[in-house]
Amino acid sequence: MTKVRPNRVAEQIKKEITDILYHELKDPRIGFVTITGVEVSRDLQHAKVFASVMGSEEEKALSLEALHKATGFIRSEIGRRIRLRHTPEIVFKLDTSVDYSQRISHVIRELQNEGGDRS
Repeated sequence: MTKVRPNRVAEQIKKEITDILYHELKDPRIGFVTITGVEVSRDLQHAKVFASVMGSEEEKALSLEALHKATGFIRSEIGRRIRLRHTPEIVFKLDTSVDYSQRISHVIRELQNEGGDRS
């Protein structure tokens, strides 16, 4: 039972932040950003928001910087949209799992191509 509420709150925060990014924020530094997950502490005081950013390393850094600058606005919007006693502190983290999976796929394709050359 103790794990259910933080999970529900995390999913709601993910949904609302996605909506805020696409409809409210107009910062041109925010490129193609996808919110991939949210982890909320058991006491609902802290939320880690994982964002995947497409583009070069420079574009990723700019997008993450813009997200950090917009944290106050995003947090106030979350507080307005979700009924909680306290709005969690939000920290954005870069989700590199997409990059990692693309790298693994690339390595597998290379290995398969090398195996095809031997026959």
